[in-house]
Amino acid sequence: MKRTKQIADRFREVVLNGKWVANTNYKDQLHDLDWIQATTKIEPFNTIAALTFHINYYIGGVLNVLEGGALEIKDKYSFDCPQMQSQGDWQLLKNSLWTNAEKYASLVERLPDEILDEVFVDKKYGNYLRNLEGMIEHAYYHLGQITLLKKMLN
Repeated sequence: MKRTKQIADRFREVVLNGKWVANTNYKDQLHDLDWIQATTKIEPFNTIAALTFHINYYIGGVLNVLEGGALEIKDKYSFDCPQMQSQGDWQLLKNSLWTNAEKYASLVERLPDEILDEVFVDKKYGNYLRNLEGMIEHAYYHLGQITLLKKMLN
């Protein structure tokens, strides 16, 4: 199996459908939360909605690069979650995450393995492998936070 296919499958595991590493994933954790729970602030932590926005923001930014665009995301905007006013707003954010995650994984699995050692956007970011694996690690980090916040809400 191609390495890029393996990376894409690992990414899908954390966001969409896996149980192997954390025995859960974003889809499992977020499916039964309503917008009130998702936006409930437990001091001093971020809300579940903010963490969902944050991970989707980074996926979208790297997705843009994989689609041939520039890396336009900025850390300082990564928690600028729009205010949720309804269940529909929350559902839109979740749907955006699912859509972006699947597009991202599909593009990653189509990459040639040789690209993994190439510079990602700029030398300061390292190579593709570092960034693709970093996205998985980043996703698991915030999945753990979401899982704990969800337990605290219940």
